[in-house]
Amino acid sequence: MEHLSESQINEDMSLKNHAPDKDTDKDTNMEQPPTSPRHRKVVARWLPDESQRPIVDKAPVFSPSLEEFEDTLAYIEKIRPLAEPYGICRIIPPSTWKPPCRLKDKSIWEHTKFPTRIQTVDLLQNREPMMKKKPKSRKRKRRRNSKMNSSNRRSGSASSPSEPASSPEAEEKFGFNSGSDFTLEEFERYALYFKDAYFKKKDSPSVEEIEGEYWRIVEQPTDEVEVYYGADLENRVLGSGFYNKLDSDMDEYVVSGWNLNNLPRLPGSVLSFEDCDISGVLVPWLYVGMCFSSFCWHVEDHHLYSLNYHHFGEPKVWYGVPGSDATSLEKAMMKHLPDLFEEQPDLLHSLVTQFSPSILKEEGVKVYRVVQNAGEYVLTFPRAYHAGFNCGFNCAEAVNVAPVDWLAHGQNAVELYSKERRKTSLSHDKLLLGAVYEAVKALWELSASSVVKENTWKSFCGKNGTLTNAVQARLRMEEERLADLGKDSSSRLVKMEKDFDSSSERECFSCFYDLHLSASGCKCSPEEYACLRHSDDLCSCEEKDRFVLVRYTMNELRSLVRALEWEMEDLKIWASKVLGIEHSDEDESKTGSVINEEEKLEEGSFDLNIDLVLREEVSTSGELNASEKFDVSVEPINLGFLSFGKLWCNEHAIFPKGFTSRVKFYNVLDPTRMSSYISEVLDAGLMGPLFRVTLEESPDECFFNASAQQCWEMVLQRVKDTSTSLGLPNLSRFESINGLQMFGFLSPSIVEAIEALDPNHKLVEYWNHKNQIHSESKDHFKSSNCPKGKLFGVDLM
Repeated sequence: MEHLSESQINEDMSLKNHAPDKDTDKDTNMEQPPTSPRHRKVVARWLPDESQRPIVDKAPVFSPSLEEFEDTLAYIEKIRPLAEPYGICRIIPPSTWKPPCRLKDKSIWEHTKFPTRIQTVDLLQNREPMMKKKPKSRKRKRRRNSKMNSSNRRSGSASSPSEPASSPEAEEKFGFNSGSDFTLEEFERYALYFKDAYFKKKDSPSVEEIEGEYWRIVEQPTDEVEVYYGADLENRVLGSGFYNKLDSDMDEYVVSGWNLNNLPRLPGSVLSFEDCDISGVLVPWLYVGMCFSSFCWHVEDHHLYSLNYHHFGEPKVWYGVPGSDATSLEKAMMKHLPDLFEEQPDLLHSLVTQFSPSILKEEGVKVYRVVQNAGEYVLTFPRAYHAGFNCGFNCAEAVNVAPVDWLAHGQNAVELYSKERRKTSLSHDKLLLGAVYEAVKALWELSASSVVKENTWKSFCGKNGTLTNAVQARLRMEEERLADLGKDSSSRLVKMEKDFDSSSERECFSCFYDLHLSASGCKCSPEEYACLRHSDDLCSCEEKDRFVLVRYTMNELRSLVRALEWEMEDLKIWASKVLGIEHSDEDESKTGSVINEEEKLEEGSFDLNIDLVLREEVSTSGELNASEKFDVSVEPINLGFLSFGKLWCNEHAIFPKGFTSRVKFYNVLDPTRMSSYISEVLDAGLMGPLFRVTLEESPDECFFNASAQQCWEMVLQRVKDTSTSLGLPNLSRFESINGLQMFGFLSPSIVEAIEALDPNHKLVEYWNHKNQIHSESKDHFKSSNCPKGKLFGVDLM
């Protein structure tokens, strides 16, 4: 992903807030034909004989088949062994992949303005250091708000409100000034004017000619070259280039994993466990470029993967360095730009310094090149430095993603940030535990199921699995850090409250390390905490006043590792935490070394009162067994939207994400009366769908499971248990219940509306089974009693 550093953007308020005066604005060339808001006079000219085009090897290019293209993360995993050694690669979608670009709507193209930055290309590498140093900013690179409210990385001007942008303090670091606001139509006009005026060439210059001239400007400048760049444009400015569910009817482009609005939270991406919409990480950014506009050498926040899609326009030229050579790149740049790094040691965090791939290659750094055309993707890998420039007017979009293999890279990133005393954007431990909880759910379901299912967790769990190793590595860190606190540290351990960091971020007062897993505190400063490494620096109080908060004890974490390794006693204990499944005293006695009076896991929040055995037993008859007199009438509330993964359907039903319905059944608190229940399909990340049934009048009575059938069996069992405890007649006629019917997935009108969401029959398991039994089930699904009209805007037959 390409982005500019907020701390290096100097706001020029006179340009930002005042319209240019044609007689006094020195940056305006009124004699030129374009009529965009402001034009800088193009003085510099192309010097083709002095070309400095770097000769570097090409990064790999991949062209997935239609079948491979169906599963975004599976394809990334497939090409990772081949592409990661290059740090960067290009992906050319199938020829049929042509997503419409919403930015070309007239209302956006001609009328919606976006801000730009002025880049002085000749100073990106060859410049003198500023005279003064500015204290390192400790502001988070990206702010985090609630998931319902998109967060922004910038909170306004990089200058202090009490400090004018033109003050010496605001100019201590080299950066990019604010430029004009443009519409896309105006920016295209100016970009074409600039390129024509600069090259003065009858035919459009080739990518190679532009590349040679770009690096001449960067390495051996003779004139000032200034360009505009609409970089890091947040969603609230122009929106995404992709249509999403708010803009369009459901189609293959809206729900695809290659739609960058969906990518970060796809099942299988650890970012799906982040609750906040972090702009630029989980919410895509747009980039509107012109010839020579640049994105300088950088790695992604937290060393995440990034995926960039080129919506339209002229090519982008990229250079990538694999993560294995990241340190070599840093050393090479420090060697050749010593004055800049001496003045600003965190120079590479600022994203304002370009550096020649030719020199990097001479220094032994592996560098690879990519030319990205419209309609193509560029994927960068963890800690892979990347940089580049645009060949002319274009628009691209980028976002981050975190497959499970990223966890090890992410852990390295937060440890490096701690050493550099650098703010984080994410809670790595929260993401790690989120992935672990989903793994526990999946492993428990698989262990209890008599049906052999494809187990995508085999590569993540088990001994030496990717996720298991990540938890083991984190456990070792905690063990070592607790040991460093001294022998008496165990006597000062206090169980961390569940909501310790739920309402506000908790970070070390010294190095900003995230404190989701553990924190050191003292009675003298109840709202200030340290990480375990900086515990002694927090205060000088006596040991008796100090304490260490832990979310889980070391024995609990060791048990968690064993659960991921399929040790059944430990797996059952952790399933009780995650799914609310009860475990027996006998199970606890088998793992007495794990759970004792001080370390006992807190009871699950779900009052299920059953001994749950996970299995999937469904009927397609549409009837409740032995319950012919019970009338099931399901009221649809929200149809939801499709997620195209293997877990989001089975042979009998499709499970739209966000689906919600209401149905009446015996009250679990008072079985003598009927009450309404809300049934929902939630997104459980790597687990796929998570089914929830809630007693509407008493939301605390809530039942979760990875199976719709099991959800309603839990409700039924609870009704039976309550009836028994109250001495009520036994509901013997309810020996079983059909969970799919109670959700509404066998209601003909609801089935028809859901099927309409998948006109191309991409949920293969469901449609194959339906075709096989079509002649037998036709009367059931196309019942003459089915109401006519529309459901959620879908025409019913």
